[in-house]
Amino acid sequence: MPQHPLVNKPAPANITLENQNGEQVQLSSIIGQGNAVVVFFYPRDESYGCVKEVCSFRDSYNIFQEAGATVIGVSSDSAESHKKFTSSQKLQFPLLADVNNEAKKAFEVPKTLGFIPGRATYLIDREGIVREVFNSATDFAGHAKRAVEFVQQQQAGTVTDQNATSEDTESKVPTSS
Repeated sequence: MPQHPLVNKPAPANITLENQNGEQVQLSSIIGQGNAVVVFFYPRDESYGCVKEVCSFRDSYNIFQEAGATVIGVSSDSAESHKKFTSSQKLQFPLLADVNNEAKKAFEVPKTLGFIPGRATYLIDREGIVREVFNSATDFAGHAKRAVEFVQQQQAGTVTDQNATSEDTESKVPTSS
């Protein structure tokens, strides 16, 4: 599978989206500010796979916090829908409403089967560079698992340039040479 075009390039940051509390969030105020950032795109609030994926991030949230990483979920659902979803699933991180698909286009989120909204996780280093894109429509928990590995490597200083996109395969942890 070819590498995602954003790998080893600056993450799109000139985007402002509304969070579940109705607040405007500028990605530029988060990305490239000295901490690893995990931006995960998911198709729809409260759908089976999305609940599994989002809850995997929720259940790993303490690990992200300990590593100093920021986690952000994004879908085309409204801020009101995100507020209900955040409450029902007891989420501790922001969900951003990408109702016009502005972020999805900027991040070049691939569609599944060419028409189903994509499920992809962007692993962004402290300087704001996309180091890996985990793209799997069916490995719901794999998104958070790979993100945890990434932020722990960032914290330990062992992440180097990634030249692969993980897609529907078991993720492999890169090793330093």
